[in-house]
Amino acid sequence: MDNWQHRNRPNRLERRFDFDSYGLTRDFLDQLGELSEASGIFPDISFGKTYVNITLRPESEEEGADLTSKDYKFASDIDGLFN
Repeated sequence: MDNWQHRNRPNRLERRFDFDSYGLTRDFLDQLGELSEASGIFPDISFGKTYVNITLRPESEEEGADLTSKDYKFASDIDGLFN
């Protein structure tokens, strides 16, 4: 979780993942899709040829909503895809 940045306004976690090739980027995105389907958490994703940016936001859209332990576990599971 060291590479995730916690941001406020709005409350969120962000991380950028860099890859050596488009193929590796695509493999990561495919695995992330499977993880999202299994967990029911769908982060905001932007990507290019060799990078992926992920933003995790609280499930509740209420102002001041906090991230939950489920969100932090999901971020840790994403780290596991990258390692």
